[in-house]
Amino acid sequence: MSKCNGPQAENDQAAADVQPTTTGHELTRREALAGMAVAAPGMKIAMASGMAAVFPTIVPSRVLGREGAVAPSDKINLGVIGIGPRCTYVLTSMLGLPDVRCVAIADVQKSRREAGKSLVDKLSGNSDCVLYRDMREMLARKDIDAVIVATGDRWHTPASILAAEAGKDVYCEKPCGLSIKNVQDLAATMKKTDRIFQAGTQRRSVPQFQTAVEMAQAGKIGKLQTLYASVYQPELGNAWLPGEPTPPADICDWNLWLGPAPWRPYHSSYVAGKWRGQYDFESGARLLDWGAHTVDLCQWANSADGTTPVEFVPGPTGITCRYANGVKLVLDFLKTPFGDRSPNWNTKLGLCPVRFVGSDGSVEVGDDGIEVKMGGVVSPTEKIKKTRGIDAQLHARNFFDCVRSRKPTITNAQVMLNSHIASFAASFSWILGRKLVFDPAKNEFVGDPEANSLRSRPERDCWKTTE
Repeated sequence: MSKCNGPQAENDQAAADVQPTTTGHELTRREALAGMAVAAPGMKIAMASGMAAVFPTIVPSRVLGREGAVAPSDKINLGVIGIGPRCTYVLTSMLGLPDVRCVAIADVQKSRREAGKSLVDKLSGNSDCVLYRDMREMLARKDIDAVIVATGDRWHTPASILAAEAGKDVYCEKPCGLSIKNVQDLAATMKKTDRIFQAGTQRRSVPQFQTAVEMAQAGKIGKLQTLYASVYQPELGNAWLPGEPTPPADICDWNLWLGPAPWRPYHSSYVAGKWRGQYDFESGARLLDWGAHTVDLCQWANSADGTTPVEFVPGPTGITCRYANGVKLVLDFLKTPFGDRSPNWNTKLGLCPVRFVGSDGSVEVGDDGIEVKMGGVVSPTEKIKKTRGIDAQLHARNFFDCVRSRKPTITNAQVMLNSHIASFAASFSWILGRKLVFDPAKNEFVGDPEANSLRSRPERDCWKTTE
């Protein structure tokens, strides 16, 4: 029943936008951007193969980056893959940075890509942003340095891999894949291509979360004992909505929208965001919606970025996991994650809360605040410049700084890999309704073929065809 009709070209301007391949006597954009990270202030000299390129003094000062401006040639050229509500929020933050500009948007829905261009044109003060229906046309452009991948979950891994193989650095919204194999392939590709990668788990860049993690790692609450991660009540749904007439590909390319997900008939609710809760389209029984953030923070607090828990035991109100060092991780199911989270959590501290408990005290932190208890008594904390947990600008700044420096980001591919594997493994224990034992070194469940079969999913490849 596969719909294998390949996408048609959306914009013939792509070929004109592709710049010539550099020769041995020219700087690539990546070399130039990296050079900017170490260049002396006011120095606009680039060295390549013994040649120096010096900007003539007749160029206007704003073009040279003087008077507080960043020269266009020094800006990071960003492409967008998938632009919905979350991407609109993050992209707005990114374009608030002086050295970043959005030059292209790819989205399979005409209404979304046109709304995205209106946003970019307004923020940038020009109409240079080019639209594409097929991301592959956009990725062929040599002038694009980095992309943000903000499609639905089903596309996060393949879009990121395509971008890296095309030489782009990648900021990918979470969850970064639909399966353990997805995120393994993604991490392996980032290593092979030597691309900079940032997972969109932006709370690692938020001050109050950083403070809580530092307290746990530094022993300020005593010996670390238990980590608590708030997550949605898990669910499994996969019922098809009744089919509707498939729109023309230029309006919504249904084959490309599905991508690697199993085929099903078109319904307008899916493309409006109602794909969530559908197993075919979403990661980990909804556990990764918040778990990609909260489990990741617990991994960080336990200094466990290079590993995962080794046991996962599901229960009626949560999943209890155990690390090899004895520390427990509890995924706490929230019936009303956006409402009253008591009695287990202090609702006033905001969304996506985590709590770290040690032998001497505890620290709980959410999007809106932090609370420390020593001996069961609330203790005053140092003044922290609080940032909303959903705010991505600090996280984006870290990404773009690393695009220039070529240093690993705060949520690089290896960090993403293990926190996602931990979340997937927990979801599998809930799906199967039993304890699972996991070997982090082999990335497999011990003596459990059924659990191991969940590590990957069948993928449709008809989207790869073109006409």
